[in-house]
Amino acid sequence: MIPCHWDAVPAPHQAAIEAVCGRVLKAEPVTGGLMPGLTARLHTEGRSFFFKAIPADNAAATLFRREREAGCALPEDAPAPKLLWSDDSHGCVSLLFEHVDGRDADLSPGSPDLPGVLEALGRLNVLQWEQAPPVAGNLGPLLDKAAALLGERRDAAHWAMYAEAVAGFRPESVAGPSLLHYDPHPGNLRVTGHGVRLVDWSFACIGVSWIDAAFLVPRLIKAGHSPAQAEALVSAHPDWSAAPDDAVTGLAALWTLFREYKALYGPDHARTFRIRAAHAGRSWVRHRIS
Repeated sequence: MIPCHWDAVPAPHQAAIEAVCGRVLKAEPVTGGLMPGLTARLHTEGRSFFFKAIPADNAAATLFRREREAGCALPEDAPAPKLLWSDDSHGCVSLLFEHVDGRDADLSPGSPDLPGVLEALGRLNVLQWEQAPPVAGNLGPLLDKAAALLGERRDAAHWAMYAEAVAGFRPESVAGPSLLHYDPHPGNLRVTGHGVRLVDWSFACIGVSWIDAAFLVPRLIKAGHSPAQAEALVSAHPDWSAAPDDAVTGLAALWTLFREYKALYGPDHARTFRIRAAHAGRSWVRHRIS
């Protein structure tokens, strides 16, 4: 059973956490995300912490373990909350982080948050993480979903556009040593009094440094930018000019096809969200193909 409240967390984990942060006076659930498991703010005397837990046999536990590995490996100067404690025992994967007091980034045109977001990504992507999983592992599900949809031979013009973009993509073109967050959506970009911090490192990996900037583009489009405006913004990333056109276009199509697939076949509660994301990605691919 997925722990949905503090009382469901194994007692040894609770005791270890309280040894680190003091007695937990209140566990306030954090809702709204797509990931299963428990996310909560733990309030102690005078301080707050961020806590995540999931049963060890849940399929998503792999992502929690990835985040645990990333938290242990991230350099001190990474723009991310520090992992304070973790455990993978008693049938549960539990993670305790410092609490980031901030808000979701506003990616809309003219937002004062945009320079800080781009600065954080640029600062992050020059870092490295030895023994990190390569980005190819994250791209596998996207390639699978793309193949499944394109194999259905749909008639709409944008399916031919996707096929053209995917055909020109070579996974080796995005291999590299740079640290990537991989999922820079507004909820993972927290604006604080000390700059933008990236949270939720479940998909952390290594690859070419401009991938995070590329995956920010559809988020910017969804927030109201045109594809040209979004690409102009991410061109501030120090390595964007080195990104091969076919690699960027292929990633744009793969990112979008994954959302198209989830909009068609994913859980009902997330389909509206996926449709909006797919429309943003589709306009980006069309901009690059035309």
